[in-house]
Amino acid sequence: MARPEALSLGHSPDPDDAFMFYALAEHKIDTRGWNFEHTLQDIQTLNERATRSELAISAISIHAYAFVSDRYALLPCGASMGDGYGPMLVVKRGVEFPTEPHSLKTWLRDRLIAVPGLMTSAWLSLQLYLADSEHQELPKHIVVPFDEIFPTVLEGKAEVGLIIHEGQLTYGQEGFEKVLDLGQWWKAETGLPLPLGGNVIRKDFSLAERSEINIVLRESIEYGLQHRKAGVAHAMPLARGMDETLADEFIGMYVNDYTLDYGDTGRAAIREFLGRAHAAGLIPEIVNLEFVV
Repeated sequence: MARPEALSLGHSPDPDDAFMFYALAEHKIDTRGWNFEHTLQDIQTLNERATRSELAISAISIHAYAFVSDRYALLPCGASMGDGYGPMLVVKRGVEFPTEPHSLKTWLRDRLIAVPGLMTSAWLSLQLYLADSEHQELPKHIVVPFDEIFPTVLEGKAEVGLIIHEGQLTYGQEGFEKVLDLGQWWKAETGLPLPLGGNVIRKDFSLAERSEINIVLRESIEYGLQHRKAGVAHAMPLARGMDETLADEFIGMYVNDYTLDYGDTGRAAIREFLGRAHAAGLIPEIVNLEFVV
């Protein structure tokens, strides 16, 4: 295909994504003649746009990849993996809840849960946690933007919040208690990290173009990791409720070795995650993972 004037690059307005693309945004690396137009939108919006093939390159939920694998390939860099941590269920401080797993699942099925989008990996992991042979129905839920989950629960519009992004570090200071960390549950269940998000590229780019663009994106991540202080400073305008120390901690959770490349473990984690989702009837087809090389 003819090289466009600018490649549309969608990512979340969060410090980890901003850190990943710091070098691109600040023109710190050789882009091999490619120009990038950054589009910052919440992950559910990016998931929905991917179903319409609107962006050339985009961050999406691994859950959403099950619905767009016919038109997008996974880039091996840019992953967000929760290795023993991830999306959390929280309640207002002082609310009592059971801690024994079977009782907790029963309790959660009777609660209205605020969730950040029905194509997010957080939502899929919650469904996998609650699914069993006796309970096939969806958990009771309302969908709200990820940054409105705290106020939704505080105002009593939902009883439990499913939080992603920086809320995983700030929930305590916001007046909440953790009920369950789904990344921790998944690690205990499978021994694998929880695959939350990844970067994809449209398949109308040639194999050579996909490979070249992947190199540019990987070099952007590498540059950020090599110039961490500057990368964190670049990301701070998107660090809602976090000081620089906390933002650096959050970035470290989701920009790491898995972000440079999924590796065998990361690829196995995606296959397990989407394989279990298909077995539970939560996604329509077995997903054939296609990675850019």
